[in-house]
Amino acid sequence: MDHGAAALLHQRAGRSASTGLDTLPLRAQALVTGLLPARDAQEHSVLLRLLEIGFLPGETVRVVARGGVGGDPIAVRVGQVTFALRRQEASMVEVQRLDASGRALEEAA
Repeated sequence: MDHGAAALLHQRAGRSASTGLDTLPLRAQALVTGLLPARDAQEHSVLLRLLEIGFLPGETVRVVARGGVGGDPIAVRVGQVTFALRRQEASMVEVQRLDASGRALEEAA
């Protein structure tokens, strides 16, 4: 892995309005703000895969569908591509919700 990818793995927005992609409501749009740090080698591999398929800070994402019981898996659109993620994988992606015009929503105080 190059140093750029390593930096992206641990980039965090530090914004209070960031939440896990797994908690984003159906059809909600959000901006990827960072990825949570890996706790072990398996999570590190998952984070690398998420980066490779486009879950990069600054990318816009939208939850397009949820599975049956427990909402697993989650179908997420990044750009023109839709991916199915397990809830655990989606929880590693930090996002900030956007309104209909694409502006960041601030968390209520």
